Amino acid sequence: MQVLHQLPVSEHKDLIVGPKSGDDAGVYRLSPDIALVQTVDFITPVVDDPYLYGRIAAANSLSDIYAMGAVPLTAQNIAGFPTGKLEISVLSEILRGGMDKAKEAGVVIVGGHTIDDEELKYGLSVTGTIHPDKVITNRGAIVGDKIVLSKPLGMGIISTAIKANMAKEETIEKAAGVMERLNREVAEAMNEVGVNACTDVTGFGLLGHLYEMAYASELSAVVYADKVDYLNEAIELAAEGMIPAGSHANRNFLVGKVEISPSISRNLEMILYDAQTSGGLLISVAGNKLDELLKALELRTVGNIQVIGEMVRGERGMIEVI
Repeated sequence: MQVLHQLPVSEHKDLIVGPKSGDDAGVYRLSPDIALVQTVDFITPVVDDPYLYGRIAAANSLSDIYAMGAVPLTAQNIAGFPTGKLEISVLSEILRGGMDKAKEAGVVIVGGHTIDDEELKYGLSVTGTIHPDKVITNRGAIVGDKIVLSKPLGMGIISTAIKANMAKEETIEKAAGVMERLNREVAEAMNEVGVNACTDVTGFGLLGHLYEMAYASELSAVVYADKVDYLNEAIELAAEGMIPAGSHANRNFLVGKVEISPSISRNLEMILYDAQTSGGLLISVAGNKLDELLKALELRTVGNIQVIGEMVRGERGMIEVI
């Protein structure tokens, strides 16, 4: 962000959402009825299995499109691969995993680019479409909106434990199942009902992304800590010190922007700051539409839905966790 502030702002009459808004993807109007939605994301490995890593990385990249309420259509692979350190079959498995997850999403892989890199990285550049009048951004929340989260937290802590060989196999399987799950059905439900704002929860953690939404919407937010879902194993691993550097960075960035009740444990606090990979959608929906949204999600068999708080008047971007 410090670098972007030094660059000229992209402006065009058909640029609906650009880099200055801090949204999940860019949106460019092609016609009165259709706009392109574009995003790119890649991650380092969060699990040891290359095929599963490919699936998770692809789901993570696709999530930005879903957060805008759009439909992803095509994607290109982006990979950094340490030639000479790993067998080329590892890259094949990663790409196969990404292709299978893209196929599940109805997305066509149309190409890509790989470079020789010291550190393994993989993700997708994704293009989708949406009606220009139906774009969902992170800045449309209003007072009284209920805040809904569609996946449990704790993936950053568990990924750190995996790298340290501290995670049990059943914990790895549980976390991988969360991370590789598409946010497609959640996006369909919020489009059907109509919501005011949305973003996905990734590297900035729950509180970081909620801060962005509240600040962009010129509101404050209240979070009910006992309503936030997380994997129990993450609490146990946090107590053992398995907290990623990104989560500490999130906490440091939000000093003065978040007030946390003294009754909340340090481990749960770090769950709220935890840097996620392929997390859920964070939705701000009008109170009178909440039941309709929950019903639409239930009909699509989306589990782990949590109503974790609400948008309120107050200091811009301020979050109170009680």
